[in-house]
Amino acid sequence: MSDVMARAWRTGAVLPALTGVALAALCAASGPARAQAGFPNRPITMVVPLPAGGTADILARIAAAELRDALGQNVVVENRPGGAGGLIGTESVFRAAPDGYTILCAPQLTFSIANKLNPKMTFDPGTMEPVSVLAYYPMILLVRPELPVTNPAELIAYAKANPGKLNYGSQGIGQIGHLAIEQLKHMAKIDLVHVPFRGSAPAITALLGGQIEVLPDLLPATKAHIESGKMKLIGTAGGTRLAGFPKVPAINEVLPGYEADTWMGIVAPPGTPPEITRKLSEAIAQAFKKPDVRARIVALDVEPRATTPEGMRDLIRQSAERWGPVVAAAKITVD
Repeated sequence: MSDVMARAWRTGAVLPALTGVALAALCAASGPARAQAGFPNRPITMVVPLPAGGTADILARIAAAELRDALGQNVVVENRPGGAGGLIGTESVFRAAPDGYTILCAPQLTFSIANKLNPKMTFDPGTMEPVSVLAYYPMILLVRPELPVTNPAELIAYAKANPGKLNYGSQGIGQIGHLAIEQLKHMAKIDLVHVPFRGSAPAITALLGGQIEVLPDLLPATKAHIESGKMKLIGTAGGTRLAGFPKVPAINEVLPGYEADTWMGIVAPPGTPPEITRKLSEAIAQAFKKPDVRARIVALDVEPRATTPEGMRDLIRQSAERWGPVVAAAKITVD
């Protein structure tokens, strides 16, 4: 230290400058903490990478409304369904600032195997920060009314007697319906021909019109057609039978260990502080305990969940372990 600096130090001449620097550094360090403590202090955007109007979209909007009431800030739902599996909307959230003000509500495969289905992807949705799984719903197995089968065992027997003659539809390559039947084919050792569609609606139309014989889908989208007799429900891919259709067997009664379901979950961009994801998760959990909210969700023929971030992370892991091998064995890829 020079004599001039030493004298300045002893007389306190440099203290104001040093104090100012120290204060600036302290403020800079405490800025993120203050931002997290005050979260949220402006509107939140919830991106849904699916078209408006479906069950998944309705679930997202229920969650958005409850978050608004709990957090005191508006939560705007934006539908961005572009790209295979809605990856345009997903990527927009992945690359957003990790501050909790842009979040994503999407189905399970987005987080567990999207990067396995799309080898050319430049990002991994599985590294996003889990918030909460909103609700769960099992796949169901539907057939044309004219098909002479009434349960999974009869379908398997019919397919074995008529290899390659049954067409099954799906919501698209790599979607949960596609994976569900590929798993069924592998476990039952049967041959069905895949006819992919762009979404559930055209696949349902194809079954109603007789262009396909078999369709794995979800109860919310097909219940009216089942009740009218325009399609036949022969099995559920959940762990147990459906409460509303107790006579319809679960596929695992014929193929032990078989299960195919989907769920909608909320995540935040990678690096979002855990204080923020937990605050969002806890707000959803409290809201989903309300009897009126639960009743609205159950009316969609889905099961409310509202998990913790850790619970969602575990479900993502389970999904990857279940469907990753199916994707690899069937060599399923999406451009």
